[in-house]
Amino acid sequence: MSKIIIGIAWTYANSDIHLGHICAYIGGDVLARFHRARGDEVLMVSGTDCHGTPTTERAIRENRTPESIVNEYHKQYVEVFEKLGMSYDIYTMTATPYHAKSVQDMILLLKKNGYIYEKTEPASFCPQCGKFVYDREVEVVCPKCGEVSKGDQCGKCDYVFLPQDLLKGKCRICGGKTEIRDNTNLYFALSKFGPQLKKHYETCKQFWRKNTVNETEKFLREGLLDRAVTRDLNWGIKVPLDGYDDKRIYVWIEAVWGYVSAVQRYCDEHNLDWKDWWFDDKKTDRRVYLCHGKDNIVFHTIIFPALLLATNEPYVLPSHCVSTEFLNVNSEKMSKSKGNGLPMIPMLNKFDPDSLRYFCIACGPEKRDSNFTFADFHALHNSEIVNKFGNFVNRTLNFKGLDGVLPVGKMDTHIQKQIEFTYKKVEEKLLKAEFKDALSLAMNLVDVGNKYYDEHQPWILFSNEDKAEFNNVIYTCVQLIVNLTNILDPFIPFSVGKIRKYLKKKDVKWEYQTIECGCKLGKIDPLFTRLTDKDVL
Repeated sequence: MSKIIIGIAWTYANSDIHLGHICAYIGGDVLARFHRARGDEVLMVSGTDCHGTPTTERAIRENRTPESIVNEYHKQYVEVFEKLGMSYDIYTMTATPYHAKSVQDMILLLKKNGYIYEKTEPASFCPQCGKFVYDREVEVVCPKCGEVSKGDQCGKCDYVFLPQDLLKGKCRICGGKTEIRDNTNLYFALSKFGPQLKKHYETCKQFWRKNTVNETEKFLREGLLDRAVTRDLNWGIKVPLDGYDDKRIYVWIEAVWGYVSAVQRYCDEHNLDWKDWWFDDKKTDRRVYLCHGKDNIVFHTIIFPALLLATNEPYVLPSHCVSTEFLNVNSEKMSKSKGNGLPMIPMLNKFDPDSLRYFCIACGPEKRDSNFTFADFHALHNSEIVNKFGNFVNRTLNFKGLDGVLPVGKMDTHIQKQIEFTYKKVEEKLLKAEFKDALSLAMNLVDVGNKYYDEHQPWILFSNEDKAEFNNVIYTCVQLIVNLTNILDPFIPFSVGKIRKYLKKKDVKWEYQTIECGCKLGKIDPLFTRLTDKDVL
């Protein structure tokens, strides 16, 4: 039995959660459900990322407090994850006293270890606002293409601005010109961890997708630069050192620490020792999965491992970074201005959560950018979920001749071997975080069931009163369905949960299982409703 931490990227509390986010997150839930079925101890953690400049910008525009914005979106995210069946052990927020205390303790420890230091350098200051302003708060001319853009990244050529590029700009808060003043901040000595991170990369790249390998390799090759730990903000976690009352801890360092603080909080609330999960005792198999989009790769493969190393404590470093590509809509990049973001609340109010989960896995951007259209979504739902899986379950369990009882029969040994083979092959794929291939293998078993049913024609056997062979066929199909409830549980948990309840099967196990002959079946309602061309948002 292994101890598994599954950390899913923290959703930034500044906009509606959309289907593209879910494509990045759903793999974490698949892994959690799979590992629990294997008997592993699992903690699946995440939360709402509450701090940072975009939230304060929005608060100013809307004459609201950052807290009100954060709480509004946190409530939405919780609702989405519950409706989608995301099996978090804890979903929390970075704007909690518990997280703040954990981050502050980390900062003090890194300072004690010599990895956090003070640095004074020129920075953009807005005299009208009376504050230092940073990247997104500054409007500058791109030195590469000449476009006027926000100072985090050029909106035309995607050039990422350097600190010196921001020294001559305009404050986006008040519109006034900025000037250069010396500013003192705390910095994290990321540059000291190059060799250790390179070694970690070489060890773990076998488990990473191509995008993760390429981006991490590029970052290591270009050389690691120390990063500012503090910013001139009033919304965020307070700095636990004298002289920094007007600054807050930079969101990049405190948000990724949430993977640690969330485990700590869960363990405190359940009388467990969090170090049993995060500290390596060289005896227990411990594994850390981090699931996120490709725009967050470096934070999970470089920044977070460096923080863990800087504590000088025996943390298990994240071995499996599961980075998805981007989901487009109708072959266009998601955009607020185009209104094509596919927000999850309307999607979940309209469609079956298992259908949305299925699409995110079967057609999601696992290894390359993918595309969503309602036509494709409808076709996938109707052909794969309704016609294949739903039909096999319905015509087996609702066969009129059963009289609500599983007949006494014998299992077809060939089908049993295929079931056992599928467990093995799906497991191999899931351990590699190859969700699309794993789901395809599971659905191949559904095809096996439909083919077996059609070839053996139980309706003919029943009408010819060939009771023994009829019983064998139905018995084999029911046992196949029993095992499909295990194999498909990581992917479509609501549907297989209905079947398990109907079959009075309580547990999910990653092994061949049967239910007894004579089990009372009753009648099961159709699992899915067919979608039509009218079923669009």
